[in-house]
Amino acid sequence: MRAFPDLVLASTKLRAFPDFLRNQSTLGNLDLSNNKLQGEVPNWILSLKSLNSLDLSGNSLVTLEAPLPNSTSALSSLDLHSNKLQGIHSSYSFLQLDHLGLASNKLTTFPDFLRNQSHLIKLDLSDNQIQGQIPNWIWIFDSLQEVNLSCNSLESLEAPLLNSTYVLSVVDLHSNQLQGHFPLFLRSSYLDYSRNNFSSSIPTDIGDFIFTRSYLSLSSNNFHGAIPKSICNASGKVLDLSNNSLSENIPQCLTQLHQLSVIDLKRNNLSGTIPDNFLNGCELQTLDLSNNKIQGQFPKSLVNCSKLEVLNIGNNNITDTFPCFLMSLSILRVLILRSNKFYGSIGCPKTNGTWPVLQIIDLAHNNFSGDMPGRLSLTWQAMVSNEDDSPTNLGFSYQECINSEPTNRACYRYNGETDTDVYYRVAITTNIKGLELDVVKILTIFTLIDYSSNKFNGSIPEEIGELKSLYVLNLSGNAFTGNIPSPFGKMRQLESLDLSKNHLSGQIPPEFANLTFLAFLDLSNNELVGKIPTSTQISTFPNTSFEGNKGLWGPPLTVDAVLPPPISNGNSSHPNSGDEIDWDVICVEIGFTCGFGIAIGSLLFCKRWRKWYYRAMRSILFKIFPQLEQRFGNHRRHVFINTRR
Repeated sequence: MRAFPDLVLASTKLRAFPDFLRNQSTLGNLDLSNNKLQGEVPNWILSLKSLNSLDLSGNSLVTLEAPLPNSTSALSSLDLHSNKLQGIHSSYSFLQLDHLGLASNKLTTFPDFLRNQSHLIKLDLSDNQIQGQIPNWIWIFDSLQEVNLSCNSLESLEAPLLNSTYVLSVVDLHSNQLQGHFPLFLRSSYLDYSRNNFSSSIPTDIGDFIFTRSYLSLSSNNFHGAIPKSICNASGKVLDLSNNSLSENIPQCLTQLHQLSVIDLKRNNLSGTIPDNFLNGCELQTLDLSNNKIQGQFPKSLVNCSKLEVLNIGNNNITDTFPCFLMSLSILRVLILRSNKFYGSIGCPKTNGTWPVLQIIDLAHNNFSGDMPGRLSLTWQAMVSNEDDSPTNLGFSYQECINSEPTNRACYRYNGETDTDVYYRVAITTNIKGLELDVVKILTIFTLIDYSSNKFNGSIPEEIGELKSLYVLNLSGNAFTGNIPSPFGKMRQLESLDLSKNHLSGQIPPEFANLTFLAFLDLSNNELVGKIPTSTQISTFPNTSFEGNKGLWGPPLTVDAVLPPPISNGNSSHPNSGDEIDWDVICVEIGFTCGFGIAIGSLLFCKRWRKWYYRAMRSILFKIFPQLEQRFGNHRRHVFINTRR
């Protein structure tokens, strides 16, 4: 039998463990992942003398067969994630593993055999059903570097041994029910305590437990009070304190950290102003301060952050003009200023910069006014044409969490000093198809323009129709006039279009029939006239998409397509009413029908008319066919005489 140092039988639809493996004496690495293996893991496979790595993930294994007496094993890596395991017996303590993957199983307690591990470096128990307390013995392994206990039902951490501090590279406890004592005894490059029930203030000395270039997420808890200034001591890479109840001002030191790439403070109660002290060479790529109570002006020093890709300061009380100086940030992808007190024009005639990769611009619910610049939009190449549908590269990479199904969370990964990628997911809140939604995963194929609820006026620029990769366009609640530009029919990717509550006139362009991906349309409360274009797509929208336009008619607004158009301004006709009913033709048809009905009625109900008609028709026939008169002449005279009587 041939010996295999490495054997990969992944995704081969295996239903049983191959018997020939029993005789492999030099097999070092075995991969049986993503098959259809069920039931028990046989004890002999864990005792193969040379086997160093075993991957059984992605099967339907339920348990491990009881080990043989005096079993030994050379295994250092065992991956059993995505199975149906409910536990591992303590008799498997003879296994001395470096890496153990038990994520996405049905474990309800910490496997007891873990207590005897002395070489464990990486432990993954995420996405199970483990409840209760995290035991302090988990942290005491001398070589342990990475622990992932996320997506369970853990409620507390057992107090550490007296004056103990444990140093690890990765500690991921997100999406549990942790509360009470904050675990300051854990020092790490990567700390994720998000989506728990911590309700205290953030410890003032938390910065002492974070390493340089670190990742810290405390989001979606109930933390309150101020952001400790000690956070600035760590010079971290990612800081996510979003979705809490933090208050007071943003620390001045926070915007002066060179290495910080992500600052996410959204959905808190922060007040004061945004510190205007961003330094030259700023590495910031994502800044999200939305949904707070921040006032003052827009920080002009933000222009120093030339790597900025995502900027969201929506839902605050910032009062300023449009930040034209941001036009110099050539890689800006997302700009959200919605629901503030911005005012004035958004035209930037003295600025030479453009946003060639801009995907999302949301200026809704401000006091912007004046014309909507059209030529500027033609420089937004990500909306004009889009050939790249890879995930937005924010200087980080991110992966789908293997346990995202129950929690809809991302799996973040950070390997600290090894300089490997941090996994971080960018999320924004915006209005799509009439609903406020969280866009969690921003792809370069998703594009949006929202200028709604401002004071823009004039005509809608026809150049907008050149944005062939635009997905969402919302210009509602302004004072736009004139016709809807017919080039809008070119935006074949458009899924949501809202032009409601303006002063638009004229007809709906027939080119709208080309918008086959349109899932949301609102043209209500304008001054539109004429027949609604006929297409399968437009007929699916409700009446509310067109109501408030007195001159509009036709389905779906009116059921009967032959009804006359409503009279507008005392005149039932319109210069562009080519699709309306021709009443001259209708009058001729009605006249013919009435005349024909009178003639037939006279013959049926008037005897004198009937006799006259009979004589006239016989006379005409005999003139055309004389032979008929010779044959029926006597009968004709007889009839004639009788009729006189």
